[in-house]
Amino acid sequence: MKKIVKAFSGLILFAALFVAGSALVITYPDEYTIVRQFGEIVRVVDTPGVSVKIPLMQTSSTIPRALQIYDIPKSDVITKDKKSMIADAFVLWKISDPVLFTRHLNGQVAQAQSRIAASVFSSMKSVISNMDQTEIIENRDGKLAEMITEKIGSSLDSYGIKVKKVETKLLDLPDSNKEAVYQRMISERQNIAAGYIADGEYQSNVIKNSTDKEVSIIISEAQAQAEKIRAEGEAEYMRILSGAYNDEGKADYYNYIRSLRRIPTAC
Repeated sequence: MKKIVKAFSGLILFAALFVAGSALVITYPDEYTIVRQFGEIVRVVDTPGVSVKIPLMQTSSTIPRALQIYDIPKSDVITKDKKSMIADAFVLWKISDPVLFTRHLNGQVAQAQSRIAASVFSSMKSVISNMDQTEIIENRDGKLAEMITEKIGSSLDSYGIKVKKVETKLLDLPDSNKEAVYQRMISERQNIAAGYIADGEYQSNVIKNSTDKEVSIIISEAQAQAEKIRAEGEAEYMRILSGAYNDEGKADYYNYIRSLRRIPTAC
């Protein structure tokens, strides 16, 4: 009898522990906990910690709350000038509305990724189809990704998904025509460079000619000014000399000195 009582007590204790355990809901910081009752969502737990649910009547499941990254498969796209390109991108996204996410996608990340891939490809195709191949290559540094992200906009809001950013890992030409396109782009850049060089040389010649003319004018004016100053100096010298020997005595002395200079020096 005692054994039966012990067994029954152990069974009750086990059942009590099972019920108590099934009533606990543990929510981590990087996830949402969805609580359902008979299949219907009754609440969403978004605060980390332990909460409770009604045992046997309510069930719980979790979906990610943190930012997600999804690598989209490569795809072919056609540009405005009818050129084929290979696009490879990844998406940063998160669940913005856990209720909508659970109702429409059954809380499955794989289904969300499928929707995201379709939306990104559609937006990418729309953006690229309105740009020439050369323009696309020139905007691979981030502007193109921004345009694709803006194009997606709120198209996934109804699924409780928010696309934060689209980044292009690869947006290149097929190997079959890559070399030909690159050579054409190089040739175009060389023509543009040649135009810049020719314009620079023309501007350089204009500046040099203008400078040479200004230098020539400055030198001519300086030489004329020098000749004028020299003539004025010589005139002043003659005036002073004339004044110095203006009387007869000074003139005789001057003539005497000059005569001495003409006497040859004895060998």
